[in-house]
Amino acid sequence: MARESYSLLQAKIEKEISKLQKKKESLQAKRRKPVMDSIVRSMREYDISPEDVATAFGKTAARRGTATGAARKTGAAVAKKTVAPKYRHPDTGETWSGRGKPPRWLAAAEEQGAKRESFLIQQPAA
Repeated sequence: MARESYSLLQAKIEKEISKLQKKKESLQAKRRKPVMDSIVRSMREYDISPEDVATAFGKTAARRGTATGAARKTGAAVAKKTVAPKYRHPDTGETWSGRGKPPRWLAAAEEQGAKRESFLIQQPAA
């Protein structure tokens, strides 16, 4: 029996991979069809337009803080809102927005008995 060369073996494997990928896509299309039919049926039943879905999808993506479909596929970054600082360390000038885990300087000050309210930044009257 003759030995197959490396390139012939590689071509054979790539052909098998291609067949398996096509089989995967076919299976996925078969599984998606009943789901899509159900979605369309529900949209018609409740008089929901594709624009309504797009609007709702955009709102839920924004609430979750994730990118919308196009940005997610292209890898585009999602713009984060900057939050104004709410607390300031009087000596160092370090600030904290009040969101997330408190910074070490604030946690240390609270352990020593300081009140968080004493670090509040006074907002100018509007």
